[in-house]
Amino acid sequence: MTRRTEWPGGEDDTVSAAGDAETRNAGPGRRGRKDSGGSASSRAGTEPPRTPEEQARAICLRLLTGSPRTRKQLGDALRRRGIPEEAAEEVLSRFEDVGLIDDAAFAGAWVESRHHGRGLARRALARELRTKGVDSALIDEAVGRLDSEQEESTARELVDRKLRSTRGLDRDKRLRRLAGMLARKGYPEGLALRVVRRALEEEGEDPELLEQQLPEM
Repeated sequence: MTRRTEWPGGEDDTVSAAGDAETRNAGPGRRGRKDSGGSASSRAGTEPPRTPEEQARAICLRLLTGSPRTRKQLGDALRRRGIPEEAAEEVLSRFEDVGLIDDAAFAGAWVESRHHGRGLARRALARELRTKGVDSALIDEAVGRLDSEQEESTARELVDRKLRSTRGLDRDKRLRRLAGMLARKGYPEGLALRVVRRALEEEGEDPELLEQQLPEM
């Protein structure tokens, strides 16, 4: 029977439960002979330390097991852990070569997930991808898959879900609150106002009065 122990450095080591019990139950003489003969810790001390490249590979694999990462995200993680730049670059390039790092695929999946899951528009999605270090050309390609019709359709769905909670407010507050919600998700001002006004008109608001009210976005 074994249990796994997480060491402070993040490495996993396997420890024998039976061996622990034997050590606890042994008298002082037995423990002394075991240590002098070369305990587990002594044997571990004779093992050569891992190279920076080996450490970098282990860190990257551990992070990628949790979720996809961009090259910049992994590079930042290696830097924080003190991996030399040359070793980090070698490992990151190798991971790119074998497809473990793919910023284009990451950007495409990010846009798909965040647009449908959170309703974010192209502008907000591009901003998020920039913070993750994705190249501008890859960002343009990924967000370009969302056309204007898709953005407007999603904006209308967001407004429809929020509309009920604004009932009872005056016209100006409703307009500001709904348009502001879309603005925070990255929708252009013109599109946001158009969608909100249309939704309020369908509820019976006067189109001319709505046209006169221009909330600050």
